[in-house]
Amino acid sequence: MGRYRKILVAFDGSESSRNALRQAIRLAQAEKCWVKVVAVVPSYEGDLELVGVGNIEAAIKGPGEKLLAEAKAIAGSEGGSIITDLEQGEAYERIVDVASAENCDIIVMGRRGKARLERALMGGVTARVIGHTDRDVLVLPRNASVGWKNIILPTDGSRFSDAAVERAIDLAKSFGGGIHAVSVVDVNEEFQAEAPDAVSKLIQRAKALLESVKARAEAAGVKVDIAVIEGSPAESIAGMVEDRGADMVIMGSHGKTGLKRLLMGSVTEKVIGLVGCPVLVVRV
Repeated sequence: MGRYRKILVAFDGSESSRNALRQAIRLAQAEKCWVKVVAVVPSYEGDLELVGVGNIEAAIKGPGEKLLAEAKAIAGSEGGSIITDLEQGEAYERIVDVASAENCDIIVMGRRGKARLERALMGGVTARVIGHTDRDVLVLPRNASVGWKNIILPTDGSRFSDAAVERAIDLAKSFGGGIHAVSVVDVNEEFQAEAPDAVSKLIQRAKALLESVKARAEAAGVKVDIAVIEGSPAESIAGMVEDRGADMVIMGSHGKTGLKRLLMGSVTEKVIGLVGCPVLVVRV
């Protein structure tokens, strides 16, 4: 996996997290790196004086220990080995903290949800981890497999998407993959009618940006094609994923602070909710 050597898997027993673990183990086997699995259980918020402390520990940690036992069984069925960690507290906080403390390069998580609305919201823990961590995050739907041969690379010229460009080129080169680089010009029909010259300039800027990405990729020996699309960014990217039969999307996530970290709505989060393939979110 290029520069990834330490993988952290967030495991909650859902079907998507089971798949995330399987995919992480297979990646680790291919790259000879190690996998740590973390399960998070809530902290006890009642009155410790009213009940026995031992009973509290058993009641709280029991489900988490069962989760980690299941994770070990999955690892065994894949012929791999894992290190496990049971944490207590707010799930996203503990996942982010463990990734930092253990110096993990990437966090692998499942994406829950079948219905369109559920996919759009993609799961509060996953969104919050992406918003708070400085590590790359790989999000997998429950039936998706990791592949690096056919990569969709959205870019807008920001430093966040520039980091994704570097990672996509590195991974495509490592695995002999190709890149479809796309830049979406987000304009509505009214804007097109009233300011055609401005739209034309935006399109030319997007083409110049993509030509730069193409030059960087080809200099590294990576095959790339480019496309400028006019429309809604997330929906346009999702449509390209389907049209090209992509097996991976690699994109950046714009930095957030405070309350904004907890809110949905960014292009990255929407893409994760819409596509059926894994999405690698590259952090700066």
